[in-house]
Amino acid sequence: MGTLLIGYDLDKPGQNYESLFVAIKTLGEWWHYLDSTWLVATNRTVTQVRDVLRPHIDVNDRLLVYDVSGRASAWAGFDTKGAQWLRTH
Repeated sequence: MGTLLIGYDLDKPGQNYESLFVAIKTLGEWWHYLDSTWLVATNRTVTQVRDVLRPHIDVNDRLLVYDVSGRASAWAGFDTKGAQWLRTH
């Protein structure tokens, strides 16, 4: 299992992207403490995740799926629950 970073720019103000958020949550254990950034622990590849999420964004939006497994990380300003998720995954 790896951890993937999902980031996006949604260019259409007022658009309902709830289906995108629901799709992300189905991928595995997730962490969402920053507005347009999620971390997901999943067995899927970056390409598979992109393909799952692509139908939930508009053609002018941008989506990034990046494998961060095994990389070093540092953070500040998160509560205990958020920091614990980062340590675990």
